[in-house]
Amino acid sequence: MTRTVVGSRRPRAPLGRRIEPAGGATGGDGGTRAPLLGAAAALALACAPAGEPAGTDGAVFGRTPDGVEVEMFTLGNENGIEIVVIEYGAILQAIRVPDGAGGRVDIALGHDSLAGYVKDSPYFGAIVGRYANRIAGGRFTLDGETHELARNDGPNHLHGGERGFDRVVWEGRALETDEGDTVELRHTSPAGEEGYPGTLEVVVTYTLTDADELVVDYRARTDAPTPVNLSQHTYFNLAGAGSGDILDHVLTIHGDAYTPVDSTLIPNGEIVPVEGTPFDFRSPTPIGARIGADHPQLAHGGGYDHNFVLRRPPDGATGPAPAARVVDPASGRWLDVRTTEPGLQFYSGNFLDGSIRGKDGRVYRHRGAFCLETQHYPDSPNREAFPSTILQPGEEYRSRSVYAFGW
Repeated sequence: MTRTVVGSRRPRAPLGRRIEPAGGATGGDGGTRAPLLGAAAALALACAPAGEPAGTDGAVFGRTPDGVEVEMFTLGNENGIEIVVIEYGAILQAIRVPDGAGGRVDIALGHDSLAGYVKDSPYFGAIVGRYANRIAGGRFTLDGETHELARNDGPNHLHGGERGFDRVVWEGRALETDEGDTVELRHTSPAGEEGYPGTLEVVVTYTLTDADELVVDYRARTDAPTPVNLSQHTYFNLAGAGSGDILDHVLTIHGDAYTPVDSTLIPNGEIVPVEGTPFDFRSPTPIGARIGADHPQLAHGGGYDHNFVLRRPPDGATGPAPAARVVDPASGRWLDVRTTEPGLQFYSGNFLDGSIRGKDGRVYRHRGAFCLETQHYPDSPNREAFPSTILQPGEEYRSRSVYAFGW
């Protein structure tokens, strides 16, 4: 099958944005940025995948309200999977897999237009950061200094704030690599953005392989200590986006414990075994089997919206470890997730309420999708017992998650 990577490296009006080769100095949100001191230059070289730019005829997905052009990139593999990525939010706009009848079905919730994402999107398909999930009270203390963040989720900070990574235009370029079609996206988060210290250089790559795996690689460097916790926030429905709820989907999570939360969904600091609770997905269990159980944690989240502590890989093991598996019994489609991260946020679409019309005008109903967000634990900057999320100058943040599809 001919690969379908589409991308553009042409100059863009009206802001003069351009997609640079690895090591270029173009900002992720329009205009030209000053080079980041030392570490960023190293990052630009270290994070470039081995591959050549692919395509010169780009597809424009839309323009932001302030006139910034947003491009889209289409990845394809020999087995008929097609994935669409847009620069706004580094969003996975579509994940189309074979339907068994010669066509494809889109299993990712989202919008047909950029306006939909700008106006009405609960992080559909986006990269979220600088800090995925919640930070209590919108503040943390680092090296004796308290940093105040946006409180955009009740009293707490969520997914990077009012203008997190899901609401910026990344710099994208398409590549063809030995592994498969690849899109590389870059963004510079300046010091003080949303209250975070340090200038942060971020590179995310999406690679679609002929083994039917979407590989998501994250890298980042900073010029000052700062918390970093990046995740991918696709809403999946393996029966097809907008086709109904996901309560019959069968879920397995490779974790023996979870982190309970308070009524604002902030961890209370405990790590509790899942055994004997509605959170025990160690063996395949329908998502809806216990979602209505009388349990205070389910009441807090309106269903599942919790971080699971994943099993550590065996000593000496490298690469992503199993995190979760979901199967739709009706269609036979399945999704496997592996990750290098220690945690997984399982969210059962509790806040979807039928008010959003997505692709093809479909209504996204209550519990019409699930999310599996690979991550470090929520509120880690305020919890010394949790794995640290602080990135230091001279260090490189690296994370990999793999999403394998079958049908």
